[in-house]
Amino acid sequence: MAGLVAAKKCITPLVVIKRLSSPEYKAQAAYHKKVVDHYENPRNVGSLDKTSKNVGTGLVGAPACGDVMKLQIEVDDHGKIVDARFKTFGCGSAIASSSLVTEWVKGKSIDEALTIQNTDIAKELCLPPVKLHCSMLAEDAIKAALHDYRLKQKDGKIEEVKASN
Repeated sequence: MAGLVAAKKCITPLVVIKRLSSPEYKAQAAYHKKVVDHYENPRNVGSLDKTSKNVGTGLVGAPACGDVMKLQIEVDDHGKIVDARFKTFGCGSAIASSSLVTEWVKGKSIDEALTIQNTDIAKELCLPPVKLHCSMLAEDAIKAALHDYRLKQKDGKIEEVKASN
């Protein structure tokens, strides 16, 4: 019995805390260098003029984890995405996903940008399973920004028709 008590005393509170937080610790230790690079050196942070008819804004969030992502795209007259900016409140994987997406959409047509999937983002960043929701959020942000852009284009055409009448 004395040996059993001694064994219990050998477990320090720090060891117990590490054991309790092991999944979280493993997830952080599993960040790929691409995630760390985009987190430490995010590309295209900022905002575009949301009132511009050539700018689409997507604002999406994940209530489960508290991540919020704003992605803005600027499209030229030929339907090509010429600029992209983001602001993200969230974990390193959410920031990295946002940063990567801004690089990927630049130079693409609207239809090409819509082909970007969360699986592509997750694969590129080597996201661990517990962080896949971040890549899903980035895909949703692309779709939301493009939807907003298309709505503005429809509204602009309606305004032109009204003005010509």
